[in-house]
Amino acid sequence: LQCNPQDLQQAMSIHTRKITDSCRDKDCIEDLRVYLTTGSQQLLDTAGSARVRCAELLYTYIDVEPVAFDRNHYCIDVTFYYRVLADAVVGAARPATLYGLAVFTKRAVLCGEDSCAHIYRSDTRIGEADGVSRVYANRPTAVVEVLDPMVLSSRVKEVCDCACECAAVQIPGAIRCMFDEELVLSGDRRRLFVTLGQFSIIRLERDAQLIVPVLDYSIPTKNCCDAAAGCAEDPCEMFSRIPFPAQQFAPRNCDAQNDNSGCYQTTSNC
Repeated sequence: LQCNPQDLQQAMSIHTRKITDSCRDKDCIEDLRVYLTTGSQQLLDTAGSARVRCAELLYTYIDVEPVAFDRNHYCIDVTFYYRVLADAVVGAARPATLYGLAVFTKRAVLCGEDSCAHIYRSDTRIGEADGVSRVYANRPTAVVEVLDPMVLSSRVKEVCDCACECAAVQIPGAIRCMFDEELVLSGDRRRLFVTLGQFSIIRLERDAQLIVPVLDYSIPTKNCCDAAAGCAEDPCEMFSRIPFPAQQFAPRNCDAQNDNSGCYQTTSNC
């Protein structure tokens, strides 16, 4: 972006976060167990069949730890908690809704650069939930962007046909409170499994101070609207912002594809 030096008002020092490293991922999470609520588990144990309807991302827990053999790199352990809704057919009645929790954990290793500075802020409370100890005060910040997962498939298994689970899943109390019944972690007869597809972006950021040129302070140009459905826009004003389609007036040669993909279309209600 080029700017005229005469337009510059001043140079301003700003505080922002520099992205030191990032990655994207496309996970196919196969046969992820769904921990159903007590009532949902009772329905599944007597149901003829069940099919997962949708999955919603409830929360993402992120933990950042330095790599022991490389001081510039960090392990980002990300745990995703999903609410899963399913339909179960019990007898000849209409499908009943089941819901429960699914948990998926993944790891990424990224470069977070090295910093000797320990950063504390005025809202730091040592010994409390939002506290920052000296051990964590110079680590980069991990950010995870993730979409709600796509349900690819689901199936029901008898407990005797399931592989042995070596470690019990750890579910925070705040996640348990999002369900109106207790989650069944053991003692069930049948289990629901789902395969999810998930897109995510993971990055590491560090605080940075930059000097940037300032043209002017940013003042909003849009007027506030108090209508819930949004304020109607003048169609002529909207049309005036559309660039003139000069290219559409140029004749095409005979080798061009015969389609209307580049033409403006008009519709009629007649």
